[in-house]
Amino acid sequence: MASDLNINKQTQIALYRTMVLIRQTEEALARSHQQGLIHGACHTYVGQEAVATGVCAHLKHQDVVFSTHRGHGHALAKGVPPREVIAELFGRVDGCSRGRGGSMHLFSPEVGLMGTTGIVGPNILQAAGAGYTFKLLGQSLVSVAFFGDGAVNNGAFHEGLNLAAIYQLPVLFVCENNLYATEVPFSFSSRNPQVGERGAMYGMPGIVVDGNDVLAVYQAAGEAVTRARSDGGPTLIECRTYRIRAHAEGMRDGTYRSTQEVAQWKERDPIKLLGARLTTDGIATQGELDEIGRTIRAETELAIEFAKNSPFPDPRTATDFIYSTQA
Repeated sequence: MASDLNINKQTQIALYRTMVLIRQTEEALARSHQQGLIHGACHTYVGQEAVATGVCAHLKHQDVVFSTHRGHGHALAKGVPPREVIAELFGRVDGCSRGRGGSMHLFSPEVGLMGTTGIVGPNILQAAGAGYTFKLLGQSLVSVAFFGDGAVNNGAFHEGLNLAAIYQLPVLFVCENNLYATEVPFSFSSRNPQVGERGAMYGMPGIVVDGNDVLAVYQAAGEAVTRARSDGGPTLIECRTYRIRAHAEGMRDGTYRSTQEVAQWKERDPIKLLGARLTTDGIATQGELDEIGRTIRAETELAIEFAKNSPFPDPRTATDFIYSTQA
């Protein structure tokens, strides 16, 4: 389907670059975790890059995103610089949350990233609240909630979608269905594993796309964003994808899924799929794609050094940003 889309060459190259940026940043973070540079959990986005990339490509800085514990890719796609993401995971003052949040608490309201959270589901309600604000103020802005399949059996999913449908809020509910909630298969935890079908129950469009095909995600998200900006209400988008690495760095990854399953999904790597299209369609040569990879690798290496050289927060500032300083 996606190969027939009318998406210009510049956009396709930009989508490829963003996915490579996310992938290389995540791989650098995985190595950093192994080296003891990251204190705490680290949930990487490897394999799911097409979702954040395809959705966030349509968003303005003023549009807002509410993310999950697996939020590095969303942060990078929304415009947080790699060095600020890495420094945050290193717990340094130059991180996007000033070294106070770590992997699961990335905040950068300057670019519309309103926060990631390790608590499953509530970001759906936050996104609905932001959409309600935009509606009241008459602003042509969009709110997006990214969440995994494990969140759709949470009460927040029902409440958020129901509220957004009632008030026709400008919200995109993006389910990154990677088949597992930690190590629990979605087919085990839900009698109806078709997330996209649930949109109809709330009176909103429910769309299912190949979450490893960035062009398909880009098309679906573009239509949903246009609908939201024109007062057409919310959309539920189910992106069927897969995380290649373990649920979190340092966890075992061989008891709940087979190596054959992982290998099959690696063949559908979103970067590999788009790269093949670009070369087949004559949009870019393999040499040009390799150069993008080299350029981003150098950028990532500089970001790692930047994070290493950033200081840890001064303990005397522990209560900063907690209490209002205004009377």
